[in-house]
Amino acid sequence: MPFALFMLNLNGPFQFIMSQIGNLTLDPSAPFFILGPCALESEEFAWQMARSLKEIAERTGIQFIFKASYDKANRTSVDSFRGPGVVEGCRILGEIGKELGLPVTTDIHTPAEAAIAAETVDFLQIPAFLCRQTDLLEACAKTGRPVNIKKGQFLAPWDVKPIAGKMKEFNCENFYITERGSTFGYNNLVADMRSLYWMRDMGMKVIFDATHSVQRPGGEGGTTGGDGELAPVLARAAIATGVDGVFMETHLDPKKAFSDGPNQIPLTDIEAVLTRLLAVHHAAHSTD
Repeated sequence: MPFALFMLNLNGPFQFIMSQIGNLTLDPSAPFFILGPCALESEEFAWQMARSLKEIAERTGIQFIFKASYDKANRTSVDSFRGPGVVEGCRILGEIGKELGLPVTTDIHTPAEAAIAAETVDFLQIPAFLCRQTDLLEACAKTGRPVNIKKGQFLAPWDVKPIAGKMKEFNCENFYITERGSTFGYNNLVADMRSLYWMRDMGMKVIFDATHSVQRPGGEGGTTGGDGELAPVLARAAIATGVDGVFMETHLDPKKAFSDGPNQIPLTDIEAVLTRLLAVHHAAHSTD
């Protein structure tokens, strides 16, 4: 039975259900992909990226969720770009999702934002540094939307079990844990592929964030650096290990991105990256 059918039940055996995100009923025999730019740099830019990625998704046949952040609340510098804010950002995302027929996702930062975002956003994401904030988890659960919880850089894989317990307590069954690397000394992260196996073995639905796993937080002094060329490499390893979904940020020109430029995959490369990831998935998990 594919892992994507597992739902964690801390008080009994696993349940087997299909997952729904917006208008997308996930096929558990293949990974889904969360793709988009790091930030909502402008409304025109967001539409351009969403349309381009939808065309790529249709050509490659992937299950696709569009992402962009309305507020980069955890920037290194106070002077860094943040975004249009929750109301305007969610309006843009909601209109993109409705017109293009795509599920959309974004990260939220407060319980109040969860309620606002849930009006137009299909998949609520909790940032890594906030993954244990009980009020935030509860607010997301109460919206009835599926929730993506970024695993904190400071947590071991088994430390997410209490987080899952909170979601269960708040009557949220449709949630995911995203691996995005662990702090490794100063200004560095390491992605441990064992984490993916261990969390799924506990019954979690797991996403791998290839973009943020190659960050070098604060590595360029006033900004975060990274090794973006390694994002597709780690994504291949995650696909081979086994995950339910892959998160990758992409940009028309990463060198000109308003945030996280060193870690985003150029839009011109993303189709080839996806094609290779699908081939890896077939080779590693095919029962033919």
